[in-house]
Amino acid sequence: MSKQINLSVILPVYNEKDNLEYFVPQIHETVVKLCQKFEILIIDDQSIDGTQNLIKKLKKEYENLSYFVRDAKRSLPMSIFNGVEKSKYENIMWLDADGSMDTIAIKKLILEFKQDTSKYYVGSRFIEGGGYKGQLENQKGFFNLIKNIKNSEDSFLAIYLSILFNKILKFQMSTYVTDLTSGFIIGNKKYIEKEPFEKSNYGEYFLYLISDLISKNKTIIEIGYYCKPRVYGKSKTSNNLMTLIRLGLPYIKAANICKKNLKEMKKF
Repeated sequence: MSKQINLSVILPVYNEKDNLEYFVPQIHETVVKLCQKFEILIIDDQSIDGTQNLIKKLKKEYENLSYFVRDAKRSLPMSIFNGVEKSKYENIMWLDADGSMDTIAIKKLILEFKQDTSKYYVGSRFIEGGGYKGQLENQKGFFNLIKNIKNSEDSFLAIYLSILFNKILKFQMSTYVTDLTSGFIIGNKKYIEKEPFEKSNYGEYFLYLISDLISKNKTIIEIGYYCKPRVYGKSKTSNNLMTLIRLGLPYIKAANICKKNLKEMKKF
């Protein structure tokens, strides 16, 4: 039976003014129909594109909108955790603010979560019902990904490496979760601690988080979604091969640490 829930939707941002102007009204329109009480919480990592002025404008239109400007060293993981700390409600969701996780995906995760709020639900590009940037919903498979690469702002190299990378990470960690770089999750904040975020530089925090939740015997359910190209601006992930490899090394390290921790846990 579906439950009534309260929800904080956390958006970590850095120079996403145009996307926020487009995306915040859509999030509000979606979440207001699904939650008893909710907030949209924007964590601004010291943007320099006029984001703060836009947020002040949006606050006049949406009373459920809150925001916080960080003054520490820029960090995606800590922006997210600051959102967890400052969130008003016990249930939280976070996602990218660039529109790549659209309102169809948001609705899917919320509806699943309402069925069982003891579990964590992760948006996955790599299971049935999911797809990567460049893929169309009715055209699956590797060759269609190549054919439709024009639909993505990322290069074929970046997309292919991301898909391959997730397979490697999944194998390394020996976990049932397929999208270990998702960054799109809903659940109760009670079991989300600071450590996975503060020891990470970028998206590898998600591996530590998944490992931490599994070690606490929390059930993680993946929900397929189609990752869309960002609405405005350029991806903050480089398309350069050497840069992609350099950025990937902390993920490999994190996967090895997580595998070791999970293996130790099984001994007890």
